[in-house]
Amino acid sequence: MAQAVEGALEDKRHLVVEAGTGTGKTLAYLAPVIRSGKRVIISTGTKNLQEQLFYKDIPFLQRLFSPEAAKDPAPDSSPSGRSGIDAPLRVCYMKGRNNYLCRKKLYDLTDQPVLNGLDEINQYRAIADWEKETQTGDRAELKVLPETSELWSKLDARAESCTGQKCPQYDRCFITEMRRRATESDIIIVNHHLFFADLAIKQQAEDAPDVGILPDCAAVIFDEAHELEEVASSYFGVSVSTAKIEDLARDIEQMFQREKMLSAQITSALKSLRERSQFFFALLPEGESRFPFARRQEFLEEHGSEYDGVMNAIGRVGSELNALSPKPEEVNNLQRRAHELRVQLSFLMESDDHNTVFWIERRGGRQRNRERLRGAEHVFLQATPIDVSAILQQVLFSKLDTAILTSATLAVGGGFEYIRGRLGLDSTRELIVPSHFDYENQALLYVPPELPEPTAPQFAAKAANRIRELLEISEGRAFCLFTSFALMREVHDRLLGELQYPMLLQGTAPKSALLEEFRMTPNAVLFATASFWQGVDVQGEQLSCVIIDRLPFAVPNDPVVAARIQAISAEGRNAFFDYQVPAAVITLKQGFGRLIRSLNDRGVLALLDNRILKKQYGKIFLASLPPYRRTTKLSDVQAFF
Repeated sequence: MAQAVEGALEDKRHLVVEAGTGTGKTLAYLAPVIRSGKRVIISTGTKNLQEQLFYKDIPFLQRLFSPEAAKDPAPDSSPSGRSGIDAPLRVCYMKGRNNYLCRKKLYDLTDQPVLNGLDEINQYRAIADWEKETQTGDRAELKVLPETSELWSKLDARAESCTGQKCPQYDRCFITEMRRRATESDIIIVNHHLFFADLAIKQQAEDAPDVGILPDCAAVIFDEAHELEEVASSYFGVSVSTAKIEDLARDIEQMFQREKMLSAQITSALKSLRERSQFFFALLPEGESRFPFARRQEFLEEHGSEYDGVMNAIGRVGSELNALSPKPEEVNNLQRRAHELRVQLSFLMESDDHNTVFWIERRGGRQRNRERLRGAEHVFLQATPIDVSAILQQVLFSKLDTAILTSATLAVGGGFEYIRGRLGLDSTRELIVPSHFDYENQALLYVPPELPEPTAPQFAAKAANRIRELLEISEGRAFCLFTSFALMREVHDRLLGELQYPMLLQGTAPKSALLEEFRMTPNAVLFATASFWQGVDVQGEQLSCVIIDRLPFAVPNDPVVAARIQAISAEGRNAFFDYQVPAAVITLKQGFGRLIRSLNDRGVLALLDNRILKKQYGKIFLASLPPYRRTTKLSDVQAFF
């Protein structure tokens, strides 16, 4: 793999590599990157992998390659002077802007405190003391700040409220410093969300070169590249929500209060904006969670005056801001946001772009979370590209000398046709590196042939009973991974009182806390859904069994999935075999990949969906999985343990 990466960097070619767990993917691409002397961005799917690269893998290679350089990992010399591996290496680890403190917001809040309750007052004091000594402004340093802190969202450095070089704190800004470090670095470590957020901002503002925070580079390495389509789709889409409009109104109000410029005109304009937007969003179609907004034209014919009302209210706010004289610098930024909001809402309601699916999402409010009502409902109007392949080809792959995409789960049936087609990779080298794990002896795949299909009414009861039998054989020590929250909770509740092992349930604590509790609790069983299917690493006997309820096909009536199925079918292709099956194969490989993480791991994989044995498409799943030993007999599971 290292040789293939080195060749791609030298020849300025793209490369797709599937390398199984434990093959050392990070070392395989880091070694040639360090040798190349080129500036490279590494984009990952998880924070854990970012930290592994920055704190473990790169220092390890630095010590091997250049012991003298490793003594001083961040010298003042220019990175362009580095040749091969002889000179010191500069590495930068970057997170999204909302992870960093905005000094201007903090100082503004000092002059005009708008704090809610004793908790926020104490948090503010802690942040103000920390600001005087921090070198990075990264909230991760603030151990006393809770994850759910509402105060932090008023103080972070997100782009919407940034005035850039015109900010009085620009030279001391943590984002400015991060951008400077990135410009001087050889290797820049980011996550996919930051990478595509930066790419999307640059595309929207091609005439403003200072808007992004990532510098130009010779190559980008996408680790955990199976996530790219979904992340790219979200950042090349458009979203307007009740929360987004309220954020703008609140920021305008606070700025005017701070500058002691609040007038009857702006107060009236903001009141109108809030009222008109609430009225407009209240008229949008009802539905559960995520659903398509297919009849926008009929909606406009019936409620055109309410739509005009909210558009005019946004325009009026913009006019009031434009009429100000003299203007505080922040006003230009607020004007831009008001203009963008109007453009985005117009696109959402009036565009007929055939490569876009328009949909609505409702969060909170009337939805019940277990037994308690959530807070106020937020309504989101969304537009998502149906196919991002042409977009990525145009704005990313055609402009990069080298893109390297790697993951343990990219190939379907031994090939990359699916991932290349979804991402727009027309011309690329390919490599599959098999894992050196002895899967045939380390893992057993069990599929019960007698269970009903997952769509059958009796499936939940039968599945719960079989899971109980498996957990008694494995003595707990298991992940039970589900494709829906409803089935997860039903099976968990059915087994309560029947299992003698500690049972952990997703949603009862943060993911990191649940994982730590699982690792520390003998014979524990974790019941979880999508977020635990990937990026989770538990080695040793503590995890000896992974049970999956069904083949993880995406929900076909999800608005984005449904639109993609329809688009593929309209081209005369088979959406089930060209899109739904390959996507499910990659997800299943991710879920099963939780079990065998080292040469010493052993365990049983159980799939309670016997369609993998009975249906024609089951062969594609089986051909894509590692060579596990397979069985349909519970007695073989007993014998394995």
